[in-house]
Amino acid sequence: MIVLLALLVVPIVVSAARYWMGDRSVDWQSADRSSAGLLPPPAAHPEALVRVFAARTVRWRGIFAVHSWIVFKEKGALRYTRYDYTAWGEPIRLNGFAADGRWFGDVPSAIASADGDAATAMIPKIQAAIAGYSWRSYGDYRAWPGPNSNTFVAAVLAAVPELQVALPPTAIGKDFPYAGSAFGWTPSGTGVRATLGGYLGVTAGWVEGLELNLLGAVFGLDIRRPAIKLPGIGRLGVSA
Repeated sequence: MIVLLALLVVPIVVSAARYWMGDRSVDWQSADRSSAGLLPPPAAHPEALVRVFAARTVRWRGIFAVHSWIVFKEKGALRYTRYDYTAWGEPIRLNGFAADGRWFGDVPSAIASADGDAATAMIPKIQAAIAGYSWRSYGDYRAWPGPNSNTFVAAVLAAVPELQVALPPTAIGKDFPYAGSAFGWTPSGTGVRATLGGYLGVTAGWVEGLELNLLGAVFGLDIRRPAIKLPGIGRLGVSA
């Protein structure tokens, strides 16, 4: 218990120090949401494209968690399509922000990508998963333990296991039972997951590695791309 408590407290303290030193406590209303320049102009990239982005959440919540979203562009399209799941208005938000925009000041990271024919095959599955997402009504959003933005993205990723991606350990809400079942396959289809309402859970998969979810805080090991996973900090090791 002492070791587990240290693994929980120390990484969050480190993340909190980074938060204050990096001045992420900006006013959310005036925070930068402009493009971070991570995507090419659509006309310069005629092939289909799929991206999953993640960035630290707004204000103090960024100590603990990231917000994730999905971007795609069909072949020949002249604009990107972005889907977020947010706490205000209708939860599923279409093109509410720049496709690769800073999330209230924080520059996002691309955690999954596909291009060309592979992306073309994925896009209809992504669209169907979004259209069929269960937690889509006003008031459904819950920051903790879910369903939140990361729950939404995890559910969509489960429809395209060929993308072979695991959301970061700081994606609180990814372990919420988006399909309504406490047991099931991981979004990558390479392992299994068990969860008690997102409060407690275990995940084991080739892509996801081994993860323990304790009240939303995720500890784990990635064997495929060696790394440890810590709450607040995320991955330490080989880049995902």
